[in-house]
Amino acid sequence: MSVGSSSETQQSRTLGRILSFHNFGGYPGHHTGAARCETPEKIEESKGKPGAYLPFIYCFVAELVMAWVLAGLMAHLGAGQVTLLNGIISGAFCWLGFVITTLVVSNTFAKRDTRLIWIDGGHWLIVLVLMGAIIGLMGV
Repeated sequence: MSVGSSSETQQSRTLGRILSFHNFGGYPGHHTGAARCETPEKIEESKGKPGAYLPFIYCFVAELVMAWVLAGLMAHLGAGQVTLLNGIISGAFCWLGFVITTLVVSNTFAKRDTRLIWIDGGHWLIVLVLMGAIIGLMGV
C-alpha cells in the first residue's frame, strides 16, 4: 500500500475521529443531541452555564478509576498473563458484563431513546478495550 492511499487516509481519519471524540468527551455529529431531543441552539446555550465543564471532570476521574480497577482485575490473571490480547479481552468482557448491561437497564427504565444505548455503549466499549490494550502493553 503506497503512502497516502485512499484506504490509509480513511483509516487515519477514522482513528483521528475516534480519538478526538474520546479526548473531548463528545460524540460524533448530532446523533446524541437528537437522541436526547436537544436542538443545536439548546446545546450551545448550555455551554455557557456555570458548571458546564463538570461532566468532563467527572468523566476523567471515572476513567482513571476504571483503568485502576481494570488493571487490578488483570493483575489477577497471573504472572506473565498481562498481555495485549488478554487486555483487550478483559476490557471487552468488563464492558459486556457491567457496562452494556447497566446501560440497557438504566436507559430502558428511564424511557430514553434506544440510540443512546448504542452511542454510549460504543463509546464505553472503545474506552475499555483501549484501556485493556494499554494496560496489557504496560504489563501492569
